[in-house]
Amino acid sequence: MHNIAQLIAQELDVREQQVAATITLLDEGATVPFIARYRKEVTGGLDDTQLRTLFSRLGYLRELNERREVILKSIDEQGKLTPELAKALHDADTKTRLEDLYLPFKPKRRTKGQIAIEAGIAPLAEQLLAAIGDASVEPEREAAQYLNADAGFTDEKSVLDGARYILMERFAEDADLLAKVRHHLAEHALLESKVVSGKEQEGAKFRDYFAHAEPISQVPSHRALAMLRGRNEGVLALALNADPGSEAKEGSYCEQIITDHLGWQLSDTAIDRWLRTVVTATWRIKIALQMETEFIAQMREAAEAEAIKVFARNLGDLLMAPPAGAKATMGLDPGLRTGVKVAVVNDTGKLVAHTTIFPHAPQNQWDKSVRTLATLVNMHQVELIAIGNGTASRETDKLAADVIAAVKEQQPRLTKVVVSEAGASVYSASELAANEFPDLDVSLRGAVSIARRLQDPLAELVKIEPKSIGVGQYQHDVSQSQLSTSLEAVVEDCVNSVGVDVNMASVPLLSQVAGLNRTLAKNIVDYRDENGRFNDRKTLLKVPRLGPKAFEQAAGFLRIHGGDNPLDESAVHPEAYMLVENISRAKNTPLTQMIGNSTLLASLNPADFITAEFGLPTITDILKELDKPGRDPRGEFKTAHFKDGVEAITDLQPEMVLEGVVTNVTNFGAFVDIGVHQDGLVHISSLTDKFVSDPHTVVKAGDVVKVKVLDVDVPRKRISLTMRLDEKPEQPKSVSSKPATKATAKPAAARTDTKHSKPQPHNKPQEKTKPTNAAMGNAFAEAFAKLKK
Repeated sequence: MHNIAQLIAQELDVREQQVAATITLLDEGATVPFIARYRKEVTGGLDDTQLRTLFSRLGYLRELNERREVILKSIDEQGKLTPELAKALHDADTKTRLEDLYLPFKPKRRTKGQIAIEAGIAPLAEQLLAAIGDASVEPEREAAQYLNADAGFTDEKSVLDGARYILMERFAEDADLLAKVRHHLAEHALLESKVVSGKEQEGAKFRDYFAHAEPISQVPSHRALAMLRGRNEGVLALALNADPGSEAKEGSYCEQIITDHLGWQLSDTAIDRWLRTVVTATWRIKIALQMETEFIAQMREAAEAEAIKVFARNLGDLLMAPPAGAKATMGLDPGLRTGVKVAVVNDTGKLVAHTTIFPHAPQNQWDKSVRTLATLVNMHQVELIAIGNGTASRETDKLAADVIAAVKEQQPRLTKVVVSEAGASVYSASELAANEFPDLDVSLRGAVSIARRLQDPLAELVKIEPKSIGVGQYQHDVSQSQLSTSLEAVVEDCVNSVGVDVNMASVPLLSQVAGLNRTLAKNIVDYRDENGRFNDRKTLLKVPRLGPKAFEQAAGFLRIHGGDNPLDESAVHPEAYMLVENISRAKNTPLTQMIGNSTLLASLNPADFITAEFGLPTITDILKELDKPGRDPRGEFKTAHFKDGVEAITDLQPEMVLEGVVTNVTNFGAFVDIGVHQDGLVHISSLTDKFVSDPHTVVKAGDVVKVKVLDVDVPRKRISLTMRLDEKPEQPKSVSSKPATKATAKPAAARTDTKHSKPQPHNKPQEKTKPTNAAMGNAFAEAFAKLKK
């Protein structure tokens, strides 16, 4: 553990003692939210992000150590473990380096080199290797002494081929040589993408990659995943070009790397010419294919990691969207032929009424629908109308406006809000929804979800599998296990940062609390149903199977409003209640008068109350919590107002300024819902007047923003937007919805972005041209290429 703690400490730039203490807590069963909130003294104040990174790296390094032990044992059992090799294995700090070192000793299927060794050709390989530069050695003459017809080596050529394979396999298993080649490729190699012949029409959506090339070390996540998807669909062929700009006849620079590594100075003797063929074959047959597979796999891994990171960040922003609060809400799940599903929930989220109306074609029961909704609004004192953003959303938004006008005297505060219905259908068909509403139609369950997610997005969205919420990029192309792990961590962090009302929370919400699982969450709800509300946190210990350890982890995140102890409503952990009481006595002020007393609390010096159990960070947190107990870290609730008369993509015109909601943030920009059933893209270059390297630093999912329309491509349903409201759309010389012809199209590989391109190295004589960065190569590139400067 010492070595692991030391390495992680260096990576996080923290003290080793902080990491070691955190590892101990994790091994004892503590959760990341609990450690981040209630064990700051132990960890030295490591935050959530550092702890998540530590947790991830700890798993990787432990797996690395386990693999190292297996490899050491395997080589030792073969009797080939030398002190030098053992040291190299112990020093290996990545799985790639470890596997490179193990390669020569790894049990493998019978290769051509092994067959040649079995045929007795190994001495010839050593003899030819030792004869480098010797003009008197003729490889064919030496090979004639090793003919073995029984083994299939019937002539000099086949014997020399066998010797070549023996040496090739030896060189291709040299870990240090592989490291040198890998380093060269990481700096210079290009990833080249070409269309598979005959797939041009079928794979039109990938046309940005029909003739595309860029440094493999610089391929951004969205382009990498797009190309990999194109290859998986049989449209694109991907290849690694190790020598961009060089002529084929010059050979690969990697062959020179191999020659230099072996320390050879090859002349024009017969033996040297033969050895040169060994080098060429080693590169082309053995190493090149291995490296291409490895580098593309690494690119995929990095792209998936970045895509998962983007998804996780968007999900976090969505879950932490400000709630509208405990208000009676009407949920409308829009539809045309099948009607609009209506569900009314009270201020606690309980379903109190439901129906289906048919205001749109073909029934066109508009006036009747307005009267029905107005009656429900007045009957249940509805304050909010939540409208799903799916089919017929804008038409239903108009309906809601008429309802508001009809009841403005009785319900002057009634407000309509368009909300994302992503995942609502998944919840509707889930076992959870079926158990909660066994007699309710699936479509009506969706209307309930839409209403509740406006009241409290976090409480409702935790009921849906995070992957179904759909705020990522290429989410179905990435490792689903890694995606699930990352998203579950996001949900856990969000739930615990807000806190959970133990007397109101559902099983899915409670199961995300630190220290709890679905079984314990269900036991809490069952106990609540049988015994009534919880009046203090200590009662949780009576819940079946909820022991002291689970209570320790969960208690601080569970809130009890209006209970026996006012501290139960705060984030103060029960283990610190005695400390708070001591502070109360020291100031001769009752606890109830101290809570919320900003003047009194500001006058306290946290250092005066430090004890052996509680240090300055915890006491500071407690005083802040006493000032504003149970405060919600989510911001103020805001809504976007879509422009009247702009309901379809055909209604859009350049220069229009609209209000919208950010639905998704990627590495190349942000998507904004402007109420036309098709999100528009604000490219990263149009987010602000300043240079932006990460769109997440400017906007996040759920933000209400103002945008200007730059361009609309109706046939392809693509909308180009800008948040730089003074930006003028570029006027094209001609307008056409047809794809560019061969005469006018510019291959992706030839387009450049001088702002972001990097100078290519000049240390290879065979490089005659510089690789250029491709223009934005995602599925939206062509529509927004004009944004390039």
